[in-house]
Amino acid sequence: MNKTQTVGQLLRTKGRDAWGVTPDTSAYAALQLMANKNVEAVLVFNAENLVGVFSERDYARKIALKGKSSKYTPIREFMTPIVASVLPEHSIKDCMRLMTDKRVRHLPVLEDDRVIGVISIRDVLKSLIDEQAFVISQLEQYIYRISPVKPAAVLKSGLRGREFSAIAPAKKRRCSASERSNPQQ
Repeated sequence: MNKTQTVGQLLRTKGRDAWGVTPDTSAYAALQLMANKNVEAVLVFNAENLVGVFSERDYARKIALKGKSSKYTPIREFMTPIVASVLPEHSIKDCMRLMTDKRVRHLPVLEDDRVIGVISIRDVLKSLIDEQAFVISQLEQYIYRISPVKPAAVLKSGLRGREFSAIAPAKKRRCSASERSNPQQ
């Protein structure tokens, strides 16, 4: 069976781009960078240290809804501090659990305490969907090889044909008095 993809494999496929800003960057400048790079979040670095993530969600909830100005306010006031990160050897399923438990949508990927990329909930979901599609394809091929009827025919027949008598439930019928007294007939 197909082994779950790792974060490192995902980064090799999607790329390792991770855009960063400093805590003193204005929210407006961070939003401009996000728009220019077509990303939903940027990492926040204080010198070489990763200190947070600033996302569209942070902007919507912490700036726009509160009527604050994004042009001059530094993102240090609105960023989400780093609550979780992953390593290249973590599985995608581990990432899904972590994102769900910590209620985050972006995970920095670290190697030797250095950021080598970032993955989003969208990346994780796409990977899991691709994995499930592969498993379904393998199961369909297996069913097709052992069944004399194509799977599509099974769906169309509704499991009513004679070729499915082994798996279809038996019909109930009344037994006559003679059959009840002599079950060997």
